[in-house]
Amino acid sequence: MQIILLKDVKGVGKKHDIKSVADGYALNLLIPQRLAEVATPGALARVELLKQQEAAERKIKEDLLAKNLKAIHDARIEAIVAANEEGHLFAGLHGAEIAPLVKAQTGIDILPEFIQLDKPIKAIGEHTIDVRVQGKQATFTLIVKAKL
Repeated sequence: MQIILLKDVKGVGKKHDIKSVADGYALNLLIPQRLAEVATPGALARVELLKQQEAAERKIKEDLLAKNLKAIHDARIEAIVAANEEGHLFAGLHGAEIAPLVKAQTGIDILPEFIQLDKPIKAIGEHTIDVRVQGKQATFTLIVKAKL
């Protein structure tokens, strides 16, 4: 059965992908959980339009971020997270958790994929974070504090 994924599904594909899956898998799991829909001609046209809109929105955000990188450069962003007595975080901080903090504290919207992390941040303290977009780079400091 041909389906259109409405969300990312591990082992199947990403949002808006058109995939062929077993009928039972589609009818019993993906469609009832609203993870996919049947690939009808109307749905295919709608998905193509959505892909174009999302690509345009992403391009606008990317251009805006490239212009505003100076505002982020040398900024100090504070994160208060749960940690143990030794200073290790219970859950690592990824780009998806850092991006909303940057937006809340600087007002600049960053997509998580532009935040360059070698590995998740798992300790309290100060961490230098790079942001790269369109060949430009900025650096800010993330101050991780333990929640009391």
